[in-house]
Parts: sequence; structure tokens; C-alpha cells
Amino acid sequence: MAETQAAERRENGVSDAAVRARTGKGWDEWLAALDADGARNLGHKEIVELVGRHLPAEDGWWQQMVTVGYEQARGLRAKHQKPEGFQISRSKTVAVPISRLYAAFAEPSIQVVWLGQDVAEAITPRTCHVDKSARLLWTDGRTIVDALFYEKGEGRSQVALQHSKLASADEAAAMKAYWGERLDALKALLES
Repeated sequence: MAETQAAERRENGVSDAAVRARTGKGWDEWLAALDADGARNLGHKEIVELVGRHLPAEDGWWQQMVTVGYEQARGLRAKHQKPEGFQISRSKTVAVPISRLYAAFAEPSIQVVWLGQDVAEAITPRTCHVDKSARLLWTDGRTIVDALFYEKGEGRSQVALQHSKLASADEAAAMKAYWGERLDALKALLES
């Protein structure tokens, strides 16, 4: 079973070798140590404190990563789950300048084309920084879409999108599929 858990961590992007190289312990050791300290009965912040006994404060990212890995391995946290709900991510690189990609998120006349009239009219811009980021209140009035924009070389740019505060794993899976389709449509539109 411990072998399976280590393999699952690799699937989630953090291999046993990577966690061992950075923290001095592999997944099996982390799971055993945190179990021995009673982490199964603790909240997220308390587990971070336990991990912090083994890792210095300047390794805050790794403290969080080990904590989330532990929570997922022990069924205390589902994939994509955050304290405020579920969050999914998608990204797409497009062969257009960053200003054109940003405009697709910021300008309602372009949103209508790749998101559809109903969606474009129902989203509410929160904070936008030209060619850098766009934060939108989604059509449900409760979830947030953050889009970050990056230059990727001559005439290419990337959007990294996060949709957060989703209510369930099912809603997260549905929105991950939705954004995959919509970003494909956006790419096709902008590159045509």
C-alpha cells in the first residue's frame, strides 16, 4: 500500500525521489512520522506545524506540499480541495501576442465569441491588470476565475487559469472539463 501511495504522489506531480531530495524523507517516511504524531486527527494548520518540526521555516512551500500530500494520502483532503473549497487549474499557450490573449478575457465583445453570450454577460470583472491578470466573479456569483498572462517568446503567450471556491469534487471536475474546452475554443479563435 505504501508503494501505491508513493506512486500516487508521482501522479500528482511530486515523486518520492523529489520529496526525499528536498526534505530528507520519502513519502513512506513522512506518512509514518505524521501518523505517529497523530496527524490523522488534526486540522491542516496543526499538520503544517508538525511538518515544521522537521523542516525549517524557510521551507514553507515544502511544509505545505508535504501536508497536502499527507492529507490526500490519508483521505483527509480530496484532489483539488483547498480550505475554501475546490480549485482547478488549466493553461493554454497561444500563438498570439499577450495583448490579444489578455483582450479575450477583458473585452466583453471577444468574451461573447469564445464563452458565449450568456456567460459573457453574467461574469463580473473584479480586478484586471493589463496584459498581466484578470480576476472575474463567475456566473454563479460565488466562484472566482483568476487568469494570469505570460509572454512565451516571439508572438506567443500563455494564460494560466484557476477557478476557485468550487463547492464539490464533481463541480471541480465539470469546470476542469469546461475550461479545457473553452481554452481550446479560445486558441482556435485567436489563431484563425
